[in-house]
Amino acid sequence: MRVHHLNTGTMCPIGRRLVNGTGSIFQRARMVCHCLLIETNDGLALVDTGIGLGDIVNPPRLGPKWVRQTTPRLDPVETAVRQVEALGYSKGDVRHLLLTHLDRDHAGGIPDFPNAKVHVHRREYDMAVTGRTPAPKGRYITAQWEHGPQWSFYGEGGEDWFGFKGVRALGDREPDILMIPLPGHTLGHCGIAVRTKDKWLLHAGDAYFFYGQIQASPRVPLVLGMFQRRGDMDRAMRIENQERLRSLKANHGDAVTIFNSHDPVDYENCRCGQHQQAPAHARAG
Repeated sequence: MRVHHLNTGTMCPIGRRLVNGTGSIFQRARMVCHCLLIETNDGLALVDTGIGLGDIVNPPRLGPKWVRQTTPRLDPVETAVRQVEALGYSKGDVRHLLLTHLDRDHAGGIPDFPNAKVHVHRREYDMAVTGRTPAPKGRYITAQWEHGPQWSFYGEGGEDWFGFKGVRALGDREPDILMIPLPGHTLGHCGIAVRTKDKWLLHAGDAYFFYGQIQASPRVPLVLGMFQRRGDMDRAMRIENQERLRSLKANHGDAVTIFNSHDPVDYENCRCGQHQQAPAHARAG
């Protein structure tokens, strides 16, 4: 079974050198919405959904300030649902949406798959959907789930995974897709780990923004770093989890490929080698 790497929303803010670390400050940067389409034992699963068709039809719902700052391309061809269809599937084949968190550029495609179960950390749901925990004003776009999807919640704890505590995101039918709590960017932010034939993949969401942040000598372009700090709900936890990811890469880089949501370098490196999941008999246990 294959794991497809999809870009479900290109963003083109000004200041390429200060965002991507290359080129001129007068050029447009490139950021992506890196999602995964996974063939599982229980239908297709999407890790994050990027920008959705409803966002493209009605861009103001994304927030004028966010649209102005990020300059999204808003191309329907890039949406997850259109890419799923281009691969020969229907939207009904997507049974599970596994969300790293519920920010607008990760949850926009939820209504494009109305029958899919939405898997999210309970703390994220309590903040974004019910308001049980107050969220920063304007952080979440509630129109992206106003159709009332079927939610599935996960909490802290779970299995140990390279020193992280994970949860079986799809239960016993798919034991090799794990939700890994990585709070900081939001309080319920998670990574999603998928075991493939060759190694684990860890979609780290917005736990870091730039590929250089999990290298031995971490670095991040100026404006991208500022944008990251503005998005922090718990900066100390975000920094701590980046250090944990750095250690994971240093100590287990041969066993785990780590990538984030928006870095085009991470995305292109993954896209160059589409991954296959291990056969069921090899993944047991």
